[in-house]
Amino acid sequence: MKKILFLLLIIASSANAQNVDSLFVTANENYKNGQFEEAIKKYKKIESKNVISSELYYNLGNAYYKLNKVGPTIFYYEKALKIDPLNEDVKNNLIFAKRLALDNIEEVPKTVLQKFNANYLQKLSYNQWAIIVVVLSFVASLLFLLFYFAHTPSKKRIYFTTSIISFILLIATIFITYNQYKQAKNIKEAIIFAEKTEVRNAPTLNSEEVFTLHEGTKVYVLDAVDNWKKIKLADGKLGWIISSEIKMLNDF
Repeated sequence: MKKILFLLLIIASSANAQNVDSLFVTANENYKNGQFEEAIKKYKKIESKNVISSELYYNLGNAYYKLNKVGPTIFYYEKALKIDPLNEDVKNNLIFAKRLALDNIEEVPKTVLQKFNANYLQKLSYNQWAIIVVVLSFVASLLFLLFYFAHTPSKKRIYFTTSIISFILLIATIFITYNQYKQAKNIKEAIIFAEKTEVRNAPTLNSEEVFTLHEGTKVYVLDAVDNWKKIKLADGKLGWIISSEIKMLNDF
């Protein structure tokens, strides 16, 4: 009975994978033929199956870009970059998409460490850093074994030195991986989806309006009260916005 259930699960999983592949191919054909809304429907259907793919989000961003929908375009390009930070096509398209956004938010100057983190460490996702940790742990263990079983002093010195270096790099990459993971989970980003929205100084409709934002702007979510979100901009400004007017980037 267990074997039959196992086989049924394999068949169902295989059928679902084939269905997703078929939808993706058809959606790509719709996109090539200029049927952007049809392509989006199929891409969204794939997304509803909890498929996480940089290529899927990239294609969704491209389709929305063709329809001049700024918010969804930037949203899906940003999601694609979270999975594959080194994707140059997504980076370039995101630059063009951001030019369509009305808000020009100047970032607060970064410290040397923040610049190093943004320019180098964040080039890889925490999953990619985790792969490096696994590789380095294997290399360090292998070098230590070679040191242990080596017979000549010269080889022992070489293997000992390289194993120590590998272990140091391993500890460093474990720290980087943990730090990137913590940042990915704790820093909650969102994109404005409303064409225009007022940001207030308190989570009520009768509170004072402090500034206005437009579709496509990225914000950082700090807190939530009822149907309001407390947000922060890259320039340091703070305020409260109605939850339905933004879409979280971290929800995957």
